[in-house]
Amino acid sequence: MTDTEIKISIRNLYKIFGDDPLPALQHVKDGLGKSDLLELHNHVLGLNDINVDVPAGKTTVIMGLSGSGKSTLIRHLNRLIEPTAGEVWVNEENILDYSESQLRELRKHMMSMVFQKFALLPHRTVLQNAGLAPSVAGQKERQYADEARKWLDRVGLQGQGEQYPHQMSGGMQQRVGIARALTSNSDIMLMDEAFSALDPLIRTDMQGLLIELQAELQKTIVFITHDLDEALKLADHLVILKDGSVIQQGEPQHILLNPAAPYIEDFVSDINRARVLRVRSVMTKTLDAAGERAGEIDHDDTLESVIALSEGDTSRSYRVMKDGKPIGVLDMRKLVRALVPVAQSDDPDSARLSG
Repeated sequence: MTDTEIKISIRNLYKIFGDDPLPALQHVKDGLGKSDLLELHNHVLGLNDINVDVPAGKTTVIMGLSGSGKSTLIRHLNRLIEPTAGEVWVNEENILDYSESQLRELRKHMMSMVFQKFALLPHRTVLQNAGLAPSVAGQKERQYADEARKWLDRVGLQGQGEQYPHQMSGGMQQRVGIARALTSNSDIMLMDEAFSALDPLIRTDMQGLLIELQAELQKTIVFITHDLDEALKLADHLVILKDGSVIQQGEPQHILLNPAAPYIEDFVSDINRARVLRVRSVMTKTLDAAGERAGEIDHDDTLESVIALSEGDTSRSYRVMKDGKPIGVLDMRKLVRALVPVAQSDDPDSARLSG
């Protein structure tokens, strides 16, 4: 990530919930964990020394089980929650130094938020909900209607602008929520468990819509989820939390192939690796891919698709292409080794398959 522009930088961020958080903070810095802090001092450790860089124009997914601190963390990014200690830098400005008026501007124009429970206004039409941000800024409906209608069309709600939220399904309501975030024209979208309340098929549809929109718009998205399949599908950068601490972060493919802790190994153990892993993560990088190959594959193909192409023949190898140029070679034997989780593999090479 060193060559990538950083949109949000979180530094040494702590959050202690309780009546007297500063003494409790010192206990945490001295090494006291979440359960002991609660038992001995009746304070809850929400976030513990969080350091995360969010790349511009990418999707950063923050995931963990209930109580891990992920929703607490996202609410620090627009200061809906005040930290006990630390810094949050947005566009190279520490927003903890912001005045109330600066915070209002941040929330109106720089960051939009998509909620799990949709948070639509029931007395407003779909069009008026989509245009909430310009409406709050003082625009009349006739001024923002075209922009709001454009994004409603883009998320698949053509002609639905005059309906009210109660007339729509959950999936359609969440599409309004996304259209509202896009109509605000903010650079940063915060999405807190945005698809968790949806039925599985609708959820999959919404994930596909977000991927499609992100490929087109390249917003800086921070997405919260407890679902690893969803995280691996959406994330360019993945941050995994446990008990308020970052356990591992990085490119999702690398984390899947190189879990840094037993907690992560447990998370990834039941994942369909063939469906999630990409050719680029297990290929041998080389500009010289000459020689007899079984064919050409794209660097972003799933291993599942390559297995189908090879018809299970592990003796084959493929030339890996990106933008019409060879960038590596994938040997089917190496692919098969990558399908075995590190903790269960007897092959020491499998622990080094990070591409």
